[in-house]
Amino acid sequence: MLTKLLATGYNFPALWESIVAFFTGFGVLYAVEIVLFFGIIFFVSKVLRDNDATKLMLVYWVMLLAGAAMRVFDGGIMTATFFVFYVVLLSSVMLIIFNVEVKKYFWDVHKAKTGGMESNTGNAETYSQADSERCIANIVKALQNMSKNNVGALIVLSRGSLPKQVLQSGVTINAEISTQMIEGVFFPKAPLHDGAMVIHGHKIQAAGCFLPLTQKTIYPKEYGTRHRAGIGITEVANVISLIVSEETGIISIVNQGNVTRYADYDMLIEALKDYYWQDMALSGKKSIGGNR
Repeated sequence: MLTKLLATGYNFPALWESIVAFFTGFGVLYAVEIVLFFGIIFFVSKVLRDNDATKLMLVYWVMLLAGAAMRVFDGGIMTATFFVFYVVLLSSVMLIIFNVEVKKYFWDVHKAKTGGMESNTGNAETYSQADSERCIANIVKALQNMSKNNVGALIVLSRGSLPKQVLQSGVTINAEISTQMIEGVFFPKAPLHDGAMVIHGHKIQAAGCFLPLTQKTIYPKEYGTRHRAGIGITEVANVISLIVSEETGIISIVNQGNVTRYADYDMLIEALKDYYWQDMALSGKKSIGGNR
């Protein structure tokens, strides 16, 4: 076992004998232990690297090497079993710090393997620049009307990256985008007003959807369930959330967990142009924002 190989400390002749014995009697169990042990270290390093946590990755490797030094030198202060426990514990702490990113990673892997992506409703059709501008105008007008009347709303602008579970939690609509439709869904007495509306391209895909809540505690206490859901979905999927506060009427734009409050007309237009520009770019069409 790997722990037996580590147990020789800095006694190099004994260590060499252990290495020879290890590879002589190499079996499936040894291979599994090695893969798991170094797989954990590799995965943690990958998560830290992918999230630009260079300094934290440096700390992680320094602590790994310090643990290895205590295991090998100074008479083997750290026992082999405790060294394995130390590595697992240290790796677990790093993964807990980046729990959202880890969840997103496994969510993406699961979707890639099972095809658990939302259906691309409406993407088979072609749309012009005028169609996109009409959608933008309708969405902005609806948001401003709801803001004036303190009507709570949560709209998710999807790029086809939402898990099917999110869409299945609501009601499929597949309707053209209009101010009246958006306001009707979020009317306080409407049955779907508490959930999220999903817009995919030029269609309202679903409404009344339930979203994962953010687990981060850095946001203001006045953020309720609607805001935490709007933030949470941007942490696990490539989407933009548009939120209207029921208490204050403040409109917020959320992208990758970053919240922009007090979004005015120009900010909403810019966010929606960016969204539809990407959508049209994928179709090989001209940007709705003109020359960029």
